Amino acid sequence: MASSPATAPFKVGDRVHGVTYVPPDRLRWERPEPFEGDVVQVGSGYAGVDAEEAFVWVRLADHTERRARMADTELCAEVAV
Repeated sequence: MASSPATAPFKVGDRVHGVTYVPPDRLRWERPEPFEGDVVQVGSGYAGVDAEEAFVWVRLADHTERRARMADTELCAEVAV
């Protein structure tokens, strides 16, 4: 019997901030950078794919997207209106 998947710490639409993930083979050309944006995807949706590194995809203000490790990402504090 398969175990149930863990609940992700974020959901689509959450405002988050953190540091982008750059795969080791791209570090020669890219560097991790701080970001803030809205979650557009949590994990891959395929069993076992994110087992070692759970990822989240975030849309930035310029409408581009970045990938980050969930461990390097936090919810933004809500601002009282």
